Amino acid sequence: MSERTYYPINEKTARAAHDMMSFSDYTEGSKTAEYRRDVDRAYDLADRVAAKKPDEAERVYRLAGRYAKKMAEYYNREASIGTICPSIMISGGSNFPVRKKEKQVAAWDRNHQFYTEVQGILSKIENILHGREIIKSDDERAIEKLEEKLDDMKKLQGQMKAANKAIRLKDTEAGDDLLREMGYSEEDIKSLREPDFCGRIGYPDYALSNNNANIHRVEGRIKELKATKERGGSEQEISLGDLPVTVKENAEDMRIQLFFDGKPEQEVRDILKGEAFKWSPRNGCWQRQLTGNARSATRRVLQKLKEIGGGQGNERL
Repeated sequence: MSERTYYPINEKTARAAHDMMSFSDYTEGSKTAEYRRDVDRAYDLADRVAAKKPDEAERVYRLAGRYAKKMAEYYNREASIGTICPSIMISGGSNFPVRKKEKQVAAWDRNHQFYTEVQGILSKIENILHGREIIKSDDERAIEKLEEKLDDMKKLQGQMKAANKAIRLKDTEAGDDLLREMGYSEEDIKSLREPDFCGRIGYPDYALSNNNANIHRVEGRIKELKATKERGGSEQEISLGDLPVTVKENAEDMRIQLFFDGKPEQEVRDILKGEAFKWSPRNGCWQRQLTGNARSATRRVLQKLKEIGGGQGNERL
């Protein structure tokens, strides 16, 4: 299980919106409680995925965190929109601001569309739990995971820059208000304003540099995986004396696969394992993820097998 992240709900605005629409008393904290119930649904699903599919845990908790942030945006927008114009029952029909009400309704429509889009995150977690993703192979999921991670890192980069800009405003209170709008808690704001050992406040330059470097790394990884997919597969039969092997680049499954006639000797299996190849009973071969590093590992394997089998083993891969 992962620690659950919640974002602040503006109870003052929620109360004001309620009072403009209803004669009943507003229960303090009710919108925050409603928001947390929604977020808990996402985290409960993520917990179930983590228990059933541990390899997907990091991904689903990242999705749950994104859902928590987006739903806070939805609730706070909904409350803010609710203060644009009172209900006709509250204000009465005399000189009722029709244009304001039309503006309010249009804003509600946009926010409800946003809500529908956010529910797609919840659906994605449910699909992962129930195996309903429209993905054919592990590596296609890897590309999707990387793209989601890249999106998160880019948003973080923008958020860190915006937070630093807010912190450096001469008007401290105005800066804090901006940070609250971004979803920072009072504790977060206090921490950001606390100077580090070098006297720096906010996010240090190295945090932005490191995140930017990771963005470029992930972009490169996505580009590599997509290029491999587009290039398609290949297959070579290589003679290594008494140890023939077929090397297949399976672009569909994103695997580089080595096929032998029968079960290889222990020495051969040790070489394969030493280069991160794993036996696949389903495919009847030794394989690993298809990457540039995997091609280099395959060349090393063939060279070692050549020394064992006395064959050529220097084909290009």
